[in-house]
Amino acid sequence: MLLRWMKEKIKYKQKTESIEDVISDFLVSVDFVHYEQKINGRNFFISYYSTLVDPDRVVKDCIPYLFQSNTNEMADIISHIPIEKKELVDRGEKVRELLMRGFLLISLNDEKKQYAIVDVKMSSEREVTAPEVEFSVTGPQEAFIEAVDTNINLIRKRLPIGELRTKELTIGTLTKTKVIILYIQGIADQDNLDTLVQRLQDVEIDQVMDANSLSQMISDRSLSLFPQFINTERPERFAAVLAEGKVGFFCEGSPEAIFGPTTLVEFFSSLEDYYLSWQIASAIRLLRYLAVTFSIFASPIYVAVLTYHYELIPRDLLGIIIGSRINIPFPPLIEAVFLELTIELLREAGARLPTKVGQTIGIVGGIVIGQASVEAGLTSNILLIIVALAALASFTTPVYQMGNTIRMIRFPYIILAAWLGVIGIGIALLYTLVHLLHLTSLGRPYLSPFYPPRFRDWKDAFIRLPFSWMSKRPIFLRPQKKKRLNFSNAVKKHDIDE
Repeated sequence: MLLRWMKEKIKYKQKTESIEDVISDFLVSVDFVHYEQKINGRNFFISYYSTLVDPDRVVKDCIPYLFQSNTNEMADIISHIPIEKKELVDRGEKVRELLMRGFLLISLNDEKKQYAIVDVKMSSEREVTAPEVEFSVTGPQEAFIEAVDTNINLIRKRLPIGELRTKELTIGTLTKTKVIILYIQGIADQDNLDTLVQRLQDVEIDQVMDANSLSQMISDRSLSLFPQFINTERPERFAAVLAEGKVGFFCEGSPEAIFGPTTLVEFFSSLEDYYLSWQIASAIRLLRYLAVTFSIFASPIYVAVLTYHYELIPRDLLGIIIGSRINIPFPPLIEAVFLELTIELLREAGARLPTKVGQTIGIVGGIVIGQASVEAGLTSNILLIIVALAALASFTTPVYQMGNTIRMIRFPYIILAAWLGVIGIGIALLYTLVHLLHLTSLGRPYLSPFYPPRFRDWKDAFIRLPFSWMSKRPIFLRPQKKKRLNFSNAVKKHDIDE
């Protein structure tokens, strides 16, 4: 009740604020310009933030056109200005908002006190460049940038249809961040769209830093380690999921798009899976699943076997392991945690340093520290190989957020393996499965199409079947238009004379 009363009080204060009060408030800032200009016997006041507007547009596209009208009607005066976004204003609240977005305020000093606002904001967009995080050898080489309008342009080039709809929201009491929701009318499920819009509208925060931080605020379970939305910097991937029936959004100032609802298997599919033949793509995808499984269980199984289950080690390998650990004073748990933390330190240091220095630290640091640890008797060379391969396998996940999740969940598995052996690994695995079964994304099952079983969606889960087999959109999305193509026509072959 108190929060609602404060909001109503703030709104009432903004509505009663005059334009003169706004200008007086802004004059405190040294970069706010407010001066009088005499044109054809009339006194104009020009007001704007010099750090937000393009000075060339003010001098060339705005001020000279004020000379072309001799009337005292502001509507007729601004009609000569060749700028699309311009309008008359009479509320201080709107003037305050638009001046902070790079607009120019023109006022005529007469009895009517007429005001007009013109868009002359400075364009600070960078050029569209190749993707860096989701890099691929084949396919388009364009990535989103921080400008929402440019990102929407990249999507509309790939989906030139009128059914592609956008909704705009403003989030953040301080940042006033523009958020654009995208979906395809007639394909996207209305419940998914309404859920996304409602959650974004319900966000109450003063600052929105990035689209990823916003996606965490609207997740079904914010305490979960598993990401419930997918972020992408590639326009073709975002366009593809919109065509499937998903919904997504852009955030002003963020070079990524967020979309959902999503499932666990989507975090292990790459764009290159669709650029290669389906046999090769399926083999690579299966290799990716095996690599992730190895990354999670390799170190815990080593700890469990050496702590409790010696009988599982083959006789030929047992002597090698005993020889590698004969001078190591630490139990397998300390040994594994030490190496895992060392790998994480090297990875974090390499990510925070400049590119060339970071690569050097990662390669040289790993070799030097690993060799020194073995020679000093702090760890065995077998575990060093296992941890290095597990770290390498974790990089096979195409989505960066899921890679971070895999890095983190290894530690509880290692601790339970040292405590209860293989039974501890089983308990950790069961807990993970139960958590994933309860997890949802925009209210949709996270483990779909495996649970609840949707066998028709398995054609693009563990393996990718030919495109002609993907005649229908995923069932778990509940698209309004389920059919994508006619399967019988897609597989039909015609002779040249037909």
